[in-house]
Amino acid sequence: MGTVGDSRQLKRLPQSHSPINFTSPLHRKHLHSVPPHPPSSWIQSPLPNSKGKRIFEMGYCRNHGMLLFGALIVIAGVIIGAKADAVVSGTVFCDQCKDGHISLFDYPLNGIKVKVTCTNNKGQVTLSGEETTNTLGNYAIKFHGTPDLSSCQAQVIGNWSKTGCSASAGPSKGLRLMFNMFDTEFYSVDSLLAQPARPKSFCPSSASPAPATPLPPAPFLEPSACPSQKWTMPEYKCYWKVVSPDTKVALVFGPVAAQRYGADLTLWQALHGRGEAYRTLLREATTSLLNSYNSVHFPYNSIVVVQQTNDALLGSSKNVLHTALAFTRANSGSACKFTPCK
Repeated sequence: MGTVGDSRQLKRLPQSHSPINFTSPLHRKHLHSVPPHPPSSWIQSPLPNSKGKRIFEMGYCRNHGMLLFGALIVIAGVIIGAKADAVVSGTVFCDQCKDGHISLFDYPLNGIKVKVTCTNNKGQVTLSGEETTNTLGNYAIKFHGTPDLSSCQAQVIGNWSKTGCSASAGPSKGLRLMFNMFDTEFYSVDSLLAQPARPKSFCPSSASPAPATPLPPAPFLEPSACPSQKWTMPEYKCYWKVVSPDTKVALVFGPVAAQRYGADLTLWQALHGRGEAYRTLLREATTSLLNSYNSVHFPYNSIVVVQQTNDALLGSSKNVLHTALAFTRANSGSACKFTPCK
């Protein structure tokens, strides 16, 4: 019998002959010799039956697809190597509270111009590049050749007039080499910041410029759970972390909670909720949230607290009572490790 490419042999196959299995070990080696575009004689010389034709086409397409996939990988490597030999990437955020770091109040900025500048030991600029952030706040700046980026800095330089962070840019950040692939070096930059003229009204009061205060205690490494009454005592105020007493419930627990409790209710007010199932749920959920920030062994982390609270609010009154009871048990499940703040 002839090879796959011998169409004359294929024409002489009898109708009763079993269809050729082009994926069998015997014929697999022939598939590698199939050219990217089959000769016209193959197309004009049909196989003896439609089933055999389908098997042939399947074998050809499978092999052709593998070749195309491999070619794409090689082309990608060539394109990357040809387009850039160093890539600097990072993200720009709006620092709404002007506290100098990323928090749950901040969001990525689109359309912000970022510049990477490299200088020599005399302070002279030797290399620079610019790029604009996308809708996710990300940017990637490409440099050709083999530049030395060890002395380079990334900085937000403009295009923020249409954002809520139009007053100033945060400090520049250095570059870190992450890995090398396809002869291209990939550098990462810590998140860059743009800031408004003043902190937003919903930000914790501690975000405003103020004299230095003692750092809050570190999270307890051993189990600790404190009831809601402890969280309202002035001598334990230093244990409030991530959120403050004035933080809005709607901001922490989301739109479902805002619809139930309103947009102006604060966490401090939530801790005083009494006499009704939904108020009890919010009080114990807020207490669990605060405990989760202060003890690594608390039964719920902050994300689970928010999620279970919203699930209860979307459910029946029975779900509300059940979730409130679960939070109450967690908030009293171990000794409270508080000591009076200094």
